[in-house]
Formats: sequence, C-alpha cells, structure tokens
Amino acid sequence: MELYSGYINKLIEELAALPGIGSKSAQRLAFHLINMPQDKVNRLAAAIVDAKANVRYCKECYTLTDREVCPVCANQKRNHGLIMVVENTRDLAAYEKTGRYEGVYHVLHGAISPMLGIGPGDIKLKELMARLHDDVEEVIIATNSSLEGETTAMYISKMIKPVGIKVTRIASGVPVGGDLEYIDEVTLLRALEGRVEL
Repeated sequence: MELYSGYINKLIEELAALPGIGSKSAQRLAFHLINMPQDKVNRLAAAIVDAKANVRYCKECYTLTDREVCPVCANQKRNHGLIMVVENTRDLAAYEKTGRYEGVYHVLHGAISPMLGIGPGDIKLKELMARLHDDVEEVIIATNSSLEGETTAMYISKMIKPVGIKVTRIASGVPVGGDLEYIDEVTLLRALEGRVEL
C-alpha cells in the first residue's frame, strides 16, 4: 500500500536519487519543499534549471564555472606558474578556503581506478599536459591519499618529470586532534616524511 500520493512519492524518489540523500532525508526534504511558499519553490527550481543550463568547465583549469574562464584563472595576481592538481571541484574549494594558496589549479574530474574501469584517458590528464609550457615552474599533486589518488599521483609524476618541470606531492599525515595510537602506520610514515622545520 502506498503511504503517499503519486506526486509526493515521485518527489521523494527523485530526491533520494541524489548523492548522500537517504530515504528519510528525501522524505524530510520533500515535505519541506511542499510546505515552502510558492515563490521560494519557483526560485529553487529556476536556480537548478539555470545552473544546469549555464555551468560548464573553465577552459583553462576545468573547474565548474558559469564563465568561459573561472575567477581563479582570470585573476592575474595568482601565480600561473604554479599548478595544483586536484581530483574534483570540491577539493579546489577546500584549498581556496585556506586563503593561503596563491597558484592556480587543474581539476581532473576523477582518479585512475583500474578496478572501476577508469583509465588515464577518462580524466583530464591530456588537458593538464597541454597546459605545461615554459612559465610553469611546479606542479603540486593534491590527489587523495587513497589507492586511486596515489596511483594517479604516480602516473602524473611519470608524465611530467621528463618535461623538466618540478613535481611535488602534498604531505599527508596526522590530523589535528588525532591520537597517534589510533592512526595507521602508512599515515604515520607519511607524516614523518612530510615533516617541516620549526
């Protein structure tokens, strides 16, 4: 027996298909949307349609933007000779929140994963290589420290080193507030190797 009418069930079903939204969250969101004033619902629907129609890849770094070139790449105060390679736009946003990175980015939109059938041709590696010219001094690889992220980092390093550009990898290690006894050996080793002078 259906608990709700067809329209409510359809809305819950569509919301539950979104990443990170379970059936209970979808139900809660559906009822929230139904109880919202009509003008707010219209604004939300228009924002979704407009974003889908107008958001595209930046022609330089491949992050998501509604312009031809994203604000980071368009900023002449940024160091365009320093490129940080990240897996997705969320990773770029995380680094931007620090307010300390002054270079530009390259978004791969994934990581190499033979298990999932994702090879080098399925992510934006060819586009990264096309960006490497005389004034690029360093490429910082900031992929995740997962097996896929490490595989991607090694692959990028092997591609770029013959070009003569400096390739570095972000350090990874002990999180702030983490107890050493609960942290795995690989993380502890990376923290030790990535140590800096005080």
